[in-house]
Amino acid sequence: MQPVRSLSATLRTRALKGAVAVGAAAAATIGAAGWAQAPPAAPAPGAAAPATTGPAPAFTERVAGTAVTIDMMAVPGCGDVKPFYAARLELSWELFDAFLYHLDQKSGASTADSDAVTRPTKPYVAVDRGYGHQGWPAISMSSKGAVQFCEWLSKKTGRTYRLPTVAEWQCMAKGSGVAAGAVAEHAWTATDAKNATHKVGSKKADALGLADLWGNVAEWCIASDGGFCVLGGSFKDKAIDPAAVRPVAETEAWNENDPQFPKSVWWLVDGPFIGMRVVTSDAQPAASAPAATGPAK
Repeated sequence: MQPVRSLSATLRTRALKGAVAVGAAAAATIGAAGWAQAPPAAPAPGAAAPATTGPAPAFTERVAGTAVTIDMMAVPGCGDVKPFYAARLELSWELFDAFLYHLDQKSGASTADSDAVTRPTKPYVAVDRGYGHQGWPAISMSSKGAVQFCEWLSKKTGRTYRLPTVAEWQCMAKGSGVAAGAVAEHAWTATDAKNATHKVGSKKADALGLADLWGNVAEWCIASDGGFCVLGGSFKDKAIDPAAVRPVAETEAWNENDPQFPKSVWWLVDGPFIGMRVVTSDAQPAASAPAATGPAK
């Protein structure tokens, strides 16, 4: 048996090591939530490296109360569509978490207007499906959840963010320069995705500087009749032909197995392949931004 002093020292040492481990885990959790980025993990052997070349962003949006920035790329107009700006990456969990869990409000970086935006109910299961969280695309939000996120982001930044129309998404596709023979360089599909989403931007960006326009997750868009649809295909598609991609209309089948009654209006139990990308027509934010409300009590 160890002497009492030695045993106490041993217990203190173990407690200190445990506290350090808990602190490291907490730091990683905070990074995943979007407050401060945890150190990036080393890429797995054979993993695709993010594209480092391509057009520079037209501007970078910084979202108060988070460590998240959004690179916005210029998209030329086509047909009747005027030029606009599209997020370089599909929306990742870091920013959607800030919206969902009121993280900006807790830090004192929200505004009265952003606080007033209706937000989704908290999911009762791991909504990321175990695919990945920090740096992975936010998935399974309903069209209502996607629209409310855009409203929240607009109130936060002073720019009007929204989902792209089908016509705008088609302009992005036209400008992407991605042909059928090159899809594998740009898109995670059933061929190589192993039935899961992958980190945003981990495949080659297209000619506009947009990543994952094809594959990874299908992206919410607004149809010409005002309804909602998705475009671009996802990791579940065996093959994607950019010239043949058509809008897929929103359907109740994407939430058919929701056990809740009534079914959730915020989450799609059968839509793990659905995500979003934001666009805006505003080159400049509103002249004055609302003042922050202060930390939540």
